[in-house]
Amino acid sequence: MTPQEYTQLKAFARQDGVLLALLWIGGFACYILGLSNPMLGLAAMVLICATPFFAASRLRHFRDYGREGIISFTRSYAYTVFIFFYAGILLAVAIYLYFTFIDNGFLMGKILETIQSPEGQKIIELYGMTKEIDENIKLIAGMRPIDYSLNMLTINIISGFILGIPIAAIMQRRTSKSDSLNAKQ
Repeated sequence: MTPQEYTQLKAFARQDGVLLALLWIGGFACYILGLSNPMLGLAAMVLICATPFFAASRLRHFRDYGREGIISFTRSYAYTVFIFFYAGILLAVAIYLYFTFIDNGFLMGKILETIQSPEGQKIIELYGMTKEIDENIKLIAGMRPIDYSLNMLTINIISGFILGIPIAAIMQRRTSKSDSLNAKQ
């Protein structure tokens, strides 16, 4: 890969990383709002599950328009990892801002409300997890906004490395479609 091709790859990945970050931020917003409205919780799950398909569609766009229809597995994989990296950084910033300026204990309150409900108490007792739940509540209550952000950043970068393999394997192409059509004629 030449320096110019590497610059092109990163430029496309940054743009697509912003788009993926918007998808994730929408999913995060739906998750938070879904704690009070189950339909938004479902929307959050749909948005998160759309991630690999969205990344694959953006890789296809890069392949077809930036690479003239040809892309190797290695370049596809690097592109996907970069998309997840850039999106992860933007989502981490959004999460940091949310927990620093907006949350004011909302998430913790909803967790406690669920755990302290009669149904939650029955489930905890049924599985004998009272001690573990108490320890985890203390752990979550002690987390700072930067802890949430860095945790999510790490998860998203690792997801990029893992999901990048099947996405790159499916989206790689050694010949362009026009070459394939010319060969058949």
